Amino acid sequence: MNNVVLSIVAGVGAFLAIGLLSFFDSNLSDVALLMAPFGATAVLVFGVPESPLAQPKNVILGHLITALIGVFFTQYIGVSPLTLALATGIGVSAMLLTKTTHPPAGANPLLIMLAGQGWAFLITPVLLGAIVIVLVGKGMQFFSKTMAKQLHS
Repeated sequence: MNNVVLSIVAGVGAFLAIGLLSFFDSNLSDVALLMAPFGATAVLVFGVPESPLAQPKNVILGHLITALIGVFFTQYIGVSPLTLALATGIGVSAMLLTKTTHPPAGANPLLIMLAGQGWAFLITPVLLGAIVIVLVGKGMQFFSKTMAKQLHS
């Protein structure tokens, strides 16, 4: 596929994933499914799906690990300029050590600590949102490959 088609497919995928999360976020009470880093996640998952940084393990575990660090700091250590920096640094190191590097997840400790989020934030929006983006991404990859085969037959 050429660059124009790939760009359109990536945009449609990002639209579908964020649209789905946004729809359920606004229609389910007491459930958060959106967070700002998911916009950057969509760029990687739909724009460069073959990148190691866009793989399901990296997207899901990268977000989960850094969010866990952010919640831990919020709940047990506190929020200050020093702890914001420390949590972010630990998050980067943890992703690199676990081979789950996903750059958008680097924002999670900052987001979580500045908003004072608790443990439930790990499930929604972090885990469920990341899984939805990955599933839509895999669906778009399947759709793109199927369409490419039909066009070349």
